[in-house]
Amino acid sequence: MRAGYALDGDDGCIADARHHALGFLDRACTDHRLPVSERARDLTQLVVSELVTNALKYAPGPVLMELRINALAVDVVVWDSDPIVPAARAADPGRIGQHGLEIVKAVTEDLFTEREPVGKRITARIALSDTRGSRTARC
Repeated sequence: MRAGYALDGDDGCIADARHHALGFLDRACTDHRLPVSERARDLTQLVVSELVTNALKYAPGPVLMELRINALAVDVVVWDSDPIVPAARAADPGRIGQHGLEIVKAVTEDLFTEREPVGKRITARIALSDTRGSRTARC
């Protein structure tokens, strides 16, 4: 299952992206009976927020988000027009802000960036199951 969304950068765009992600996970659960843990839902919203925020902040033009899911994981894919590949900065407890990529790396199973003919595509993979066992799946 997959779905794509064009994000225009208007006020509320990041909230809309999170809303699309939750709706996508709900459809995966109800239509395809894929068990999605509460942790996976929370982390998906967080990753969507961070990746879309970065794309809107640093790249001119539109942002595209694609969500893909299989029995084990959901992929959050964000494309923007800036060809510069982001890098997580070294840990600095005194730094205010610019921790988004560090956070995404910490909560995802995999994170990779692909340069495109125009811009780049960042993919973050989030496990559907709660390996910590603290929260149960919604389906």
